[in-house]
Amino acid sequence: MVVEPDTTEVRKQHRFDQRALEKYLYQQLPGFPLQPPGALTIRQYSSGQSNPTFYLQKGARAYVLRKKPHGPLLPRAHKVDREYRVQKALFSAGFPVPEPLLYCSDVSVIGTEFYVMGHVQGRIFRDLSLPKISPAERSALYIAMIETLAKLHSFNVNLLGLQGYGRGPGYCRRQVSTWKKQYEATAHVDIPAMNQLTEWLVNNLPTQDNEENLTHGDFRIDNVVFHSTEARVLAVLDWELSTTGHPLADLAYTASAWFWPDTIKPLSQKSSLRIPSFEELISIYCRCRGITTVLPNLNFFLALSYFKVAAIAQGVYARYLLGNSSAENSYEFADMVKPLAETGLQLSERTSFTTETQPSNIGELFQQSRKGQEVLLKVKQFMKEHVFPVEKEMVEYYARDEDSLDKWKKPKVIKKLKEMAKAEGLWNLFLPAISGLSQVDYALIAEETGKCFFAPEVFNCHAPDTGNMEVLHMYGTEEQKKEWLEPLLQGEISSCFCMTEPDVASSDATNMECSLQPDGDSYIINGKKWWSSGAGNSNCKFAIVMVKNKSSSTSRYRHHSMIIVPLDTPGVKLIRPLSVFGYLDYFHGGHFEVHFNEVRVPISYLILGEGRGFEIAQGKLGPGRIHHCMRSIGAAESALRIMCERAAQRVTFGKKLYQHEVVAHWIAECRIAIEQARLLTLKAASKIDTVGSARARKEIAMIKVVAPRAVLKVVDYAIQVCGGAGVSQDFPLAQTFAFIRTLRIADGPDEVHLSAIAKLELLDQAKQLSAKM
Repeated sequence: MVVEPDTTEVRKQHRFDQRALEKYLYQQLPGFPLQPPGALTIRQYSSGQSNPTFYLQKGARAYVLRKKPHGPLLPRAHKVDREYRVQKALFSAGFPVPEPLLYCSDVSVIGTEFYVMGHVQGRIFRDLSLPKISPAERSALYIAMIETLAKLHSFNVNLLGLQGYGRGPGYCRRQVSTWKKQYEATAHVDIPAMNQLTEWLVNNLPTQDNEENLTHGDFRIDNVVFHSTEARVLAVLDWELSTTGHPLADLAYTASAWFWPDTIKPLSQKSSLRIPSFEELISIYCRCRGITTVLPNLNFFLALSYFKVAAIAQGVYARYLLGNSSAENSYEFADMVKPLAETGLQLSERTSFTTETQPSNIGELFQQSRKGQEVLLKVKQFMKEHVFPVEKEMVEYYARDEDSLDKWKKPKVIKKLKEMAKAEGLWNLFLPAISGLSQVDYALIAEETGKCFFAPEVFNCHAPDTGNMEVLHMYGTEEQKKEWLEPLLQGEISSCFCMTEPDVASSDATNMECSLQPDGDSYIINGKKWWSSGAGNSNCKFAIVMVKNKSSSTSRYRHHSMIIVPLDTPGVKLIRPLSVFGYLDYFHGGHFEVHFNEVRVPISYLILGEGRGFEIAQGKLGPGRIHHCMRSIGAAESALRIMCERAAQRVTFGKKLYQHEVVAHWIAECRIAIEQARLLTLKAASKIDTVGSARARKEIAMIKVVAPRAVLKVVDYAIQVCGGAGVSQDFPLAQTFAFIRTLRIADGPDEVHLSAIAKLELLDQAKQLSAKM
């Protein structure tokens, strides 16, 4: 038999009648093996300072048993019935806990109450620094743990069927009182720091003490079972201290390791290991819960965490003196109380929290979530296996006769690839509310899809549909969502966006003149639009159109609205496709000039309200610009790859191209440009994740300028290295150059963004100057 890790023989003080247990389990536990009789193996887990925990094996079946300890117990402690109840509720809700199988209140069986749960095979890390784990996986494991905690705190207690599980409002007050009593009941010497910490906590209770989220009470990485090979949480263990209360108590308890006193087995070398910093930990948690990163009373909860740990340590030592402690090293816990209390006092005085851990690369600066890392890996694999192999076929398909009647028709392989991507869950990844991905997560995925010109559509992550879906998701009515958004999300239809106009300078969007006139229960639309991307797609069913309505508002930014216009509405006419440097964008449905002549649509098609057009535009452009920039960086990576391959293949003047210093310098400059653009784009994505698009305006404007310039530089050098082939249809470089060059105009020209950056920088500098005075 293979011995379960981290177990010992059952310790003397915790032994019980194994035959009685085996008989009871056979009678009460469905599926428990009968044969061979008397062959139940029982081992005791070394961990667990409170309720003794045992590994049971009979035949091929494995279980875990938790019981109350024997002997005198502290009041309200060791409630295994509560553990069983909360695990049962969470297991039913799909939260990762071992499956609770049986609860026994009959103390005659083994001498105390107990419950049995399924055994979860996986990894448990006792050393919090995870020294034998690779840096990338170590970071992913910590992120998975924090995401799981956020998921726990997002549950509605009543919907879980846990009414009455806690004791109502006043959680913080009760926690201080509970641990104060626990400590006083077990203290063997006077420790001034504990007395001072107790007094501070009593006098600094949060004014709002009415939170009733489900809390674990002892959430740390060694109470988590991870998948054997993946950074995925399989089960959260040890629910003895769970209740309803303030979720920050759990978060602070988990994060307390970042401030651990050096004298007590610290999180060794955490400054040199790739573990998310305290700030990243908070950011990930808040993003997963959809709350602000400004957490009031964080010092109180950190101080409370150390007070609780100190009281628990004192309790372990007290049980050691009584002879019923579960821990083999319980005699050591007496020396932990004083330094823990002193650390709690230090944290109580702090108003801000930073760590010395300094990230050293992109992954650490702008951390992907565990889910983001997994999805990116799946996207890369899908691209490698299914997308890149048909790239040549797609190029040849769109190189056919431009006069063909089917020139706007999509090849069948696209439909097949979309079905495959959808089946694998690689669908609508751009929309956080659906994908569960952050902007940082999706930015790196967008870069990967940007390496192939048709890949974004395969994942239903292509413009202009992404922008339109964001608009409808954020601002659409329920009727609009049902009629237009749902088919877009399913990939059943496509759409276009009509904003730019041929007769005015659209770089100043307030110039737009396409008119909106109310007429009874309808609106009448008249005007011209162009660069309406995707309008030529045979599956394009509607446009979102920017229109100007008569308004009494004095602000010129309140004169425009957005409205849904079905393309089959009388008066809508597609005039002509526009080429980009001579290229007609067949794959993306072209960029059309569209005229609206007395087009009548219902009032219900107006989005958000009259005069809200610029508000909508600003709401959608932040994430959209990041997506464009990261896709373009992916295109730059492809161009650099072509450049390096060509430089290694071709010989001029007796040596390979890359051996010429000027070409080698071009390669180096391209790599620098890509890395700089990626870092700034990820910074903007991270800022949107943490503070929202409005407060990330400067970063968004900067990437809109920097990314296209950097990518154009890379593509231009690649063309130069490829020579005549670089400007031909044999390489994608010329078309890439044409597409990227339009990004310096699309969504606002560089000059508009530079003016915005300067204005925002001057404001920031003025604020800093004012703060110093």
